[in-house]
Formats: sequence, C-alpha cells, structure tokens
Amino acid sequence: MAHAVSSPPPTSPTPPPAPPTPFRWSQAGERPQRVGALTYGAQAPDLWYLPALTDCAAKVLTRTSAADLCFVGRSLDSMYDLLTGAFDGTSRKADNRHGGLRRLPVSCSGFGPGDAVPAHVRRRLREHLAAVGLAPTALARRERPVALVDVVHSGGTFDILHGELARWIAETREPWNVIRRKLRYAGVTERGRTSPHHWRWQQSKASRPWVRTLPSGHVVNVSVDRYVWNWLGVGQPKVARSFPPARWFDADADAPPRHAGLPDALTESAALVAAGRGRAVRAALVRAMAEEPGFAAREVRALALELRRGRRRA
Repeated sequence: MAHAVSSPPPTSPTPPPAPPTPFRWSQAGERPQRVGALTYGAQAPDLWYLPALTDCAAKVLTRTSAADLCFVGRSLDSMYDLLTGAFDGTSRKADNRHGGLRRLPVSCSGFGPGDAVPAHVRRRLREHLAAVGLAPTALARRERPVALVDVVHSGGTFDILHGELARWIAETREPWNVIRRKLRYAGVTERGRTSPHHWRWQQSKASRPWVRTLPSGHVVNVSVDRYVWNWLGVGQPKVARSFPPARWFDADADAPPRHAGLPDALTESAALVAAGRGRAVRAALVRAMAEEPGFAAREVRALALELRRGRRRA
C-alpha cells in the first residue's frame, strides 16, 4: 500500500531586510562605538536643560503607562540618550531586543496626504515601521503597549504615521480591537496656557478623528518650556542627519555623517547617556513619576522600582 508523503512543515517567512537609515553612533549598551577623533575640538557639553528633560521623560513614561517608547525622527534624541543610560542594568536596557526604547529615524516632512503619496514611498515607510516592530502583525502580538513619541507642533507627523498604520492594519486584517489597546502617542509640546480653552493639537476633531478611535488616555501631551522645546526641535546639533522622504532611497543614506556640529553633538549625546546612568537622574526620574496621577498603575510602579534598584553609577 502506498504511503502518503507528508508535506514539510510550514516555515515562517523571512522578514525583509531593514531599509537604510541614517547612521548614528551608539555610545551606550554593551558595544558602544568609539568616536575617537570625531569629538576633537568639541566644547564641554552644557546640559542646561537636563532637569527639564528629566522631568519630561518621567512624565512621558508615566502618561504612557510605562509603554515601550519609539522615538520618531531625531528631535528627541536627547531623551532617547538619557533613558538609554537610565535603563542600563534594567530589563529595558538598550541592547535587549525586547527592551523599551527604539528609534524610528524618519522625518515625514513633505510626505503629504496619504492618497497623494506614490506607492513605492508608502511601501518604504512601511518597511521602516516594520523594522522597529510596528508592523500590524507585530503590534497585534506584542506584550507591552508601544508609544510613538515626538516633538509636536501641529501633529502632522502623527497624522501621517497613524494613517499609514490604519491602512496597513485594514489591509492585513489584523485585529484592530487588539492593536488599539497597545498603540499610544505622546507629544512633547511647547508649554502654553493651562486654560481648558487653549488649543491642543489632539483635540481638533475635524482634522484628526483618528484620535477618538483609540482608548481615552492613549494620546497624551507633555509640555516643556519654550526654550527647551526650541532647543530640542530646532537649535540642537544632532548626531544623525535628517531623513525626509526625499532621502529614503538614497544609496548613501546610511553613511556616517560629517558636519561642523558633529563633535559637539557626539559629546553632548555621551554626556546625556552618562547622566542617565547616574544616581541623581534616576532618583529624579522616580520622584517625577511619583508625582503623576498615573503612578498608581502597576506597570509604572514596577518600572520605577527597576530604576531605583538598577545598576547605579555615580
């Protein structure tokens, strides 16, 4: 009697390679890169904004319920560096692939309305989203929620990113009711009036109805002084180059940058990582987290405990 030939077990599709992204020197984790002569001539870093940045980072962590954080663009590279240092020695350290910090280094400047964007550009954006764990399949199966974090003026970048995610989720038929509970947005805004009548980007019902498709509290703001906001978003020299859609297909997109402000940017980045590892910043993070109403959440208190007990370096 002939025996049926069993078919081989199905294999998981190989994930596509990550698209080129702007090169950024890593100065933290288990394998920091040596920058050597690149910092020659740099001024001693002046971290005048460190207290405000620490307070802002603590509020982002608490208001997102200790979600994993994905920093959009490069405006908040300083917060990424500070928390990379603070998370060192915890379960969310930077080298842990399940850790709580990632970077989506794209700029959506000039992207335009979704329907007007060429298909190949939208595909490339999805490749960048997938590379940081934001593909619909990954979102539906992740354990902790994830929050996209960016400096916000009018909210256009979040409109673009959420619009593309929503289209992608609909196409793949992944469960929106599951994903909506895991997806969050945190905007760092310029501090304005505290009046309830003051305009806030996420409250524009006509231009961004998508905010109401997420649970209450999943789109939040943290405000900072205008001088800090302008420094982070406009004036600060950056380690990596800006990465708008016009450069997403450049052959040299991932080439190490060279510019006049690079020595100062590298020195400042390293100083922020070192500050985050220090006892003073970790203690300040925990204090600021404890002052937030959301500190009662179990996940937030657990993260604060890790920060308090984590590897401490003076």
